[in-house]
Amino acid sequence: MLRVAFATSDGSVVDQHFGWCTRFDVYQIGAEGAKLSETRLLLPDADDEFDKIEGRLASVRDCAILNICEIGGAAAARVVSSGIHPMKWAPGTPVREIVVRLQAVLAGNPPPWLRKTLLKHDPATLAAAAATGESASAGENSWIRWAGGEA
Repeated sequence: MLRVAFATSDGSVVDQHFGWCTRFDVYQIGAEGAKLSETRLLLPDADDEFDKIEGRLASVRDCAILNICEIGGAAAARVVSSGIHPMKWAPGTPVREIVVRLQAVLAGNPPPWLRKTLLKHDPATLAAAAATGESASAGENSWIRWAGGEA
């Protein structure tokens, strides 16, 4: 199962900018199921931009995917270089909707960027997806492109 972070103010929708987020909900997500693992509340912002990014990055470093509304260029570069795939969503996108979509993609034939993420974070899930021999539908691939991935 993948650890996936959601920048949320209330746990129900993705509605936070990475640099200003005060809460990350972390889910364990796989093709067969998903569960909220923990809620991570962040300390007040640091005055230094580097420290602010580093503090938020430290809170999601164990995650494979980071779901946010916005993220600055410097922060995005740091997130990606840490091996985390950031995905931007429209403010107010329901967390449950994103979870269900990711489960569907994991149950099918994940796109290359997600296969690479699975190899790093959860090789067992990738092996299970490959064993099914199923292909992702066009709707699933277009979701990945829309959400910021590379299909």
